[in-house]
Amino acid sequence: MARIIPGILLAAGWLLLLFFGNVPVFSMFLLLMGIIGSKEYVRMVVKTHDDQHRRLFLIPLLVLPLAGAIAFKSINGLQFGLTAAFVSITFYIIYNYQSSSDIFKLYSQSIFGAVYVGWLSSFLLMLYLLPQGNLWLVLLSAITAGSDTGAYIFGMNFGKHKLCPSVSPKKTIEGALGGLLCAVGFALLFRWLLLPHVNIVFIIAAATILTGVSIIGDLTESVIKRGTNTKDSGTILAGHGGVLDRMDSILFAAPFLYYLLTGFKAL
Repeated sequence: MARIIPGILLAAGWLLLLFFGNVPVFSMFLLLMGIIGSKEYVRMVVKTHDDQHRRLFLIPLLVLPLAGAIAFKSINGLQFGLTAAFVSITFYIIYNYQSSSDIFKLYSQSIFGAVYVGWLSSFLLMLYLLPQGNLWLVLLSAITAGSDTGAYIFGMNFGKHKLCPSVSPKKTIEGALGGLLCAVGFALLFRWLLLPHVNIVFIIAAATILTGVSIIGDLTESVIKRGTNTKDSGTILAGHGGVLDRMDSILFAAPFLYYLLTGFKAL
């Protein structure tokens, strides 16, 4: 119950935002989540408290791609923000080059963080700005939730073959296949409820691709946490860890859905 009730409240709040929010409200919500996610990421990679000034400097830089997307409401704004983050982080590394023996490690981690937190989260806004974008975000949420739920149930009951034991020992191939089955089922249900005009073949193909990508997103956060000896990215979400713990799958899936929709003219 400690996880179920907060999970229901989180899902209800997300749906309320998607159905009754507007662009300014959604943008500010994403920016807040981006700042919190950036803080969580920097806390994981910058371990010593002596580097407090480094944390304070890096946190806003990682959300520059998202800030650019919000300011310009376009892919160009997102790209400008990522470029600004890259240049700013590079300048910081050059300026502090003599002060740390692990400066290139910090450089690599910071650039990755700008892509992981700022760039990927920006596509949630890009999706929202598309025609019926809020409904596509509901569908995306249903796919990732279905994948997670199916993977857990099938993995617990039928899991025998490890999917990626060195990164996440509990994940199994059977769980992944069960997650795919549930994700496709959820996608078809929400397509029937919200987007009945969309081609079924496209929905099934998109759900399949997004499920695979969301699994990679989940495993990527596991790599980050293992590499930084961190159990959870944060504690802000009661019983569910941090923002990055909850958004790892959808962060990776959002850009793929955006390009599927814009590339195949499925709108």
